[in-house]
Amino acid sequence: MTKNNSKNREKARKEKIAKFNPNENGLRDHGIFGLPFLPAESEAVLVPIPWEATVSYKTGASKGPEAILNASQQIDLYDPILPDGWRMGIAMQEIPADIFYKNKQVREKAEKYLGEYSDGRVNKDLQKYINKECLLLKESIKENTAKLLDEGKIAGVVGGDHSVPLGYLEALSEKYKSFGILHIDAHCDLRNAYEGLKYSHASIFFNALKIKNISQLTQIGVRDCCEAEIKFAEANKNRVTIFTDYEIKKSIFNGSSWAKVCDKIIKTLPDNVYISFDIDGLLPYLCPNTGTPMPGGFSIEEMTFLFEKLIASKKKIIGFDLCEVAPGKEGEWDGNVGARILYKLCLLAIKSQK
Repeated sequence: MTKNNSKNREKARKEKIAKFNPNENGLRDHGIFGLPFLPAESEAVLVPIPWEATVSYKTGASKGPEAILNASQQIDLYDPILPDGWRMGIAMQEIPADIFYKNKQVREKAEKYLGEYSDGRVNKDLQKYINKECLLLKESIKENTAKLLDEGKIAGVVGGDHSVPLGYLEALSEKYKSFGILHIDAHCDLRNAYEGLKYSHASIFFNALKIKNISQLTQIGVRDCCEAEIKFAEANKNRVTIFTDYEIKKSIFNGSSWAKVCDKIIKTLPDNVYISFDIDGLLPYLCPNTGTPMPGGFSIEEMTFLFEKLIASKKKIIGFDLCEVAPGKEGEWDGNVGARILYKLCLLAIKSQK
């Protein structure tokens, strides 16, 4: 990115800021969080991916980006993390209609495949088709996010199911020689080709650890995993650290504190950190319609506290994703919570890099 490009972005933002009232930011013709910026003018660009082809329980995550966008209009922009952070420019790319409709096609095939799979039959043709379409999506996301990184922007992927960040992680690996992942989730997602699908949402970090530039994966809040995932983590203990929900709560019950637990989590991470946030890492009342809800989990306040300590430790947030937000049939609660988490992630990344 040239200095001229950066100056042009700043000039375009200043012109819009001069006409913008941050205390009344819910105008319908504005974008994510009610902000007036276009992606070309913004330092942080969100990449919506309406995809859930491989989900194995409840569907709905493909509608997550739209639900977050709609709910985001009512968020007040002042946040103690970075009160004027919005002035750096935050925008969301248009929700890609081609991916939304391709997802519907692939999901129909996937439901047939998974139905047969649960009966003990593996339809090789359908398996090959689904894996191929997921691979094509991964490459598309990699190309899109790599372009944003080349432009000097902070990118955040908005799912969709948790399979979608893989292409972005590959793009980051071509920019950073080494980085770690802070993974908030109820699940490990370390399964090898779950249900025979190579790019399953339950295999995202099994696949991610094939990227040699990822030096560390720290998973927190895990409360549902299989034996194979634990064995995989143990076999890769030089790169994988798991703080289960039970272990965290047990430590606090025995007299420790969340602050001390946060220090232990942060200590495992390198200087460059990618945050991967599955909404089901939160308490279930905060994400009741997510695909695989689980008892237990974190509050938003606990996550905010952890992120602030992460920033204070001088770690650099190089990118992030938010996945598995699924709107319910009534109300905007899931989208509302997702939008608020997403805004904090944007501000944290901006603060750590600027």
